[in-house]
Amino acid sequence: GVSVRAPKTGEKNTLYGDVVVDASGYSAVLRRNLPLEMGVDAEIEEEDVVICYREIRRLKKEFTEPDFGELYVSRTIAPGGYAWVFPESHGKVNVGLGVAMVKGFPNPKKLLYDHILSRPQFEESTLVTGGGGHDPTRRPLDCMTGNGILIIGDAACQVNPIHGGGIGPSMRGGAFGGETIIEALERGDASREALWPYNVKYMRSYGAKQAGLDVFRMFLQGSSDEDLSYGMKYRVVTEDDILKASMAGEVRLNITEATRRVFRALGKLGFLKGLRDMAKSVKEAKALYQQYPTSAQGFKEWQGNAQDLIRKA
Repeated sequence: GVSVRAPKTGEKNTLYGDVVVDASGYSAVLRRNLPLEMGVDAEIEEEDVVICYREIRRLKKEFTEPDFGELYVSRTIAPGGYAWVFPESHGKVNVGLGVAMVKGFPNPKKLLYDHILSRPQFEESTLVTGGGGHDPTRRPLDCMTGNGILIIGDAACQVNPIHGGGIGPSMRGGAFGGETIIEALERGDASREALWPYNVKYMRSYGAKQAGLDVFRMFLQGSSDEDLSYGMKYRVVTEDDILKASMAGEVRLNITEATRRVFRALGKLGFLKGLRDMAKSVKEAKALYQQYPTSAQGFKEWQGNAQDLIRKA
């Protein structure tokens, strides 16, 4: 179970359960306190975390295309992260910006005001609400279960690495987790092995997509704005390709001989090679996660292969 303290009175108590679920978000208050021998990563790398500032604003001007959201990947505007503009109903908009939480990271609120909210479409708009937070934009934890514990949502890094969206994968994690707990308790067994099917169900579905997108994210973070703009200008990677990549975790390239000649003239052949290597690694990552071991016995070998693949990426 867990030890708890009432926030108002300070009264301490202990709650017991056959299975405890950590759904405490990025703070991961239970995961961070698990013993190392349980095999669950207590901490994640800061470079895999985006620190965000977001506002809900009411616009004075109408959106020209209210059915479309905008997502920006730029080392200038949002180093290591992304910015977004998502229209909502009744003239409101969800607008924000996140940066990688590496040493010396810039203030995301200042970048949002300098680069996004300074645009004409936000003139005379009014603030409804605003605030900041953390988003673990990476592949899921290698293992999300232990004896009597199961981890879901942001605490398990169940987030789309490209744009930080976590509602869908977290709901999927919650569904898989709930099904697994029911099956385990019906057998009277809450061990790590009994809860292991949760890892398998998640990893072989959305987790495989996340792993591929994590490789794609690393490539985007390591590419200059100039290279990315060239890649889109010459249709090596199209807007539709990036949308499909974020939805399905697959990266398609359109590299023709004419493209090679253009990029050779521009001195950008290294960027093309990087694109090819990235696309290959995306496929390898998805394939590896779709082969997630069906029991804890094969986990160490699989984890070693996963760590090698991420280091390579």
